Amino acid sequence: MPVTKLKQFLDKNDVRYVCISHSVAYTAQQVAAMAHIAGKDLAKTVIVRMDGRITMAVLPASYHVDFHMLREAAGAKDVRLAKEIEFKNLFPGCEVGAMPPFGNLYGIRVFVAESLTYDEEIAFNAGTHTELIKMRYKDFERLVKPKVLKFSYVFRN
Repeated sequence: MPVTKLKQFLDKNDVRYVCISHSVAYTAQQVAAMAHIAGKDLAKTVIVRMDGRITMAVLPASYHVDFHMLREAAGAKDVRLAKEIEFKNLFPGCEVGAMPPFGNLYGIRVFVAESLTYDEEIAFNAGTHTELIKMRYKDFERLVKPKVLKFSYVFRN
């Protein structure tokens, strides 16, 4: 979904948001630094394969997915990182690795790390490696209706 379609969806649902343009960045931590946003406030989308289905795991950029925790919390038998070839065509108009966390718009389940729910605002890739959208977490939750689980841990260098 190009950023224009995402903006139209947010506008249609009366969501206030800010668009942030930045230089090209590919990792969540690079994006956070470019946009001057704390890693805990930037939501990254990790595409996983859960019991054979493509699923979104959304968590703070400064965290990592704990696949064992995710499997247990979701009651799944098998959870693994999805391969690019398995999902790249599911997000038309989006650059691979920059998918916004709106799985509901693509018919994909969304799991959100509990730690992200404590933030008043979140920012996330808007379908490109040069644009972010920042909005209230409560609006994101209202539109996406993600399942909130504990499945991540803080990344420490």
